[in-house]
Amino acid sequence: MKSFRIHFIFIFFLALGLASCGNEGSSEATSTEQEAKEGKEYTSAYVCPMHCEGSGSDEPGKCPVCNMDYVANEDLQEGTHDHGDHDHSH
Repeated sequence: MKSFRIHFIFIFFLALGLASCGNEGSSEATSTEQEAKEGKEYTSAYVCPMHCEGSGSDEPGKCPVCNMDYVANEDLQEGTHDHGDHDHSH
């Protein structure tokens, strides 16, 4: 019975440690993702699908880094449609 308690306590603290490590990593990734989305490769009207550094334009064209066709920036387009017939807040 004593052995069971020792194993249980060990597993409990191991799980607690792993859970706390997982939370820290995800918040850092989220922070990094938010910082990365500030460049013109994310904020231009037309962006490279690969978001190459230095890409992005106000006009359609090709990425100067990877030569892919620019696509309309969906982040900018989301706010342009009418919400009269539906609601996104669920």
